[in-house]
Amino acid sequence: MTSDAPSGRPDPTAEVVDLCRDLLRIDTTNTGDNDTSVGERRAAEYVAEKLAEVGVESVLRESAPGRANVVARIPGTDPSRGALLVHGHLDVVPADADEWSVHPFSGELRDGYLWGRGAIDMKDFDAMVLAVVRHWQRTGVRPPRDIVLAYTADEEAGSDYGARFLVERHRELFDGCTEAIGEVGGFSYSVNDSQRLYLIETAEKGIDWLRLHAKGRPGHGSMVHDDNAVTALAEAVARVGRHRFPVVVTDTVRAFLEEVSDLLGVELDPEDPETAIAKLGPIANIIGATIRNTANPTRLNAGYKDNVIPGRATATIDCRSLPGQSELLERQLRELVGPDIAIEYIQRQPALETTFDGDLVEAMSAALRAEDPGARPVPYMLSGGTDAKAFSQLGIRCFGFAPLRLPADLNFSALFHGIDERVPVDGLQFGVRVLDRFLRTC
Repeated sequence: MTSDAPSGRPDPTAEVVDLCRDLLRIDTTNTGDNDTSVGERRAAEYVAEKLAEVGVESVLRESAPGRANVVARIPGTDPSRGALLVHGHLDVVPADADEWSVHPFSGELRDGYLWGRGAIDMKDFDAMVLAVVRHWQRTGVRPPRDIVLAYTADEEAGSDYGARFLVERHRELFDGCTEAIGEVGGFSYSVNDSQRLYLIETAEKGIDWLRLHAKGRPGHGSMVHDDNAVTALAEAVARVGRHRFPVVVTDTVRAFLEEVSDLLGVELDPEDPETAIAKLGPIANIIGATIRNTANPTRLNAGYKDNVIPGRATATIDCRSLPGQSELLERQLRELVGPDIAIEYIQRQPALETTFDGDLVEAMSAALRAEDPGARPVPYMLSGGTDAKAFSQLGIRCFGFAPLRLPADLNFSALFHGIDERVPVDGLQFGVRVLDRFLRTC
């Protein structure tokens, strides 16, 4: 697949397809359990080999057997400047092959797309960065500042074996890093044929994963029983799952909605942002989740026999808090579940928010406009979370910038953790060009 550029060297916009396809064919499923998660070390070794082929030394740090991370530093021309961290995770969420049109780890090229679990979350960006760095090494390009590359494990289960491990145990690898770019930002949203918003992530909601625990009196399933742990838990879960938390419009979301309202000619009512959001089509799900705290039940566990009333029952709730609202969310949840249900936190990582300004933002915007004259970069908040939560603990200012120009009719948000995940090949190649421009000037 790789073709040669006029210089006789491999063209990075062609090589990125090969690199991404190779990564997609490595099953790096992260189940959240060390015993059943697979492939992260193999993927990390692949990245290290591809860097070594062009003379880039890297270090591999394993947090547990098979849970591997790769870090490398590309020296810049001005050592007095702060370094830029470019991070991407190698793990993916599980995929059921029976639900897919292609095998999720086939890396199949079809209809102008590269298909596979991780195609947009986030082996596409992993491959883009590799393609750019390999091109630089072959052609003698040096960036203006040090670039630190980090390919991590375990992002999909809270980063304990990946970014958080590196920050806690190997923070020297990130010495001098002042800013960072990572996933879920820089992708396009088509307003019309000539204008596209490019959403740059400047904020992301906090992760507040928790378990609810109910206790009751065990007994025989045939008896009248008024102290049933399953009943108490089910009622609490239903209250949480049906609750809608109040609307809160943060600075980032307000800035995004003002840009959208201007482009769409829709009047923005700060008291009713959902009217404007409803007009956004496929990305409304992402934006709509950033105007309030959310809590979604995801797992239930109780009992050990059909005719025995258990004494305990548990449920997992995936909560996401707005910046500065984690403690408020906890109080709201305690009111919802009632005094007899215990709350245990599985993960509690803070929300992030930075401003949409500065030289790095200008460099992102300029690189996008150079490749797409119809680009209008805007800030936005991610409804999920990324490794930026861990790296921000080092005082690093974090952004989501993994540029992709997407077809107007592609439901991009539905592909995250969804069926038939895929990335457009021309979008991958666009991303390589934008990253090349950006990293040369940032």
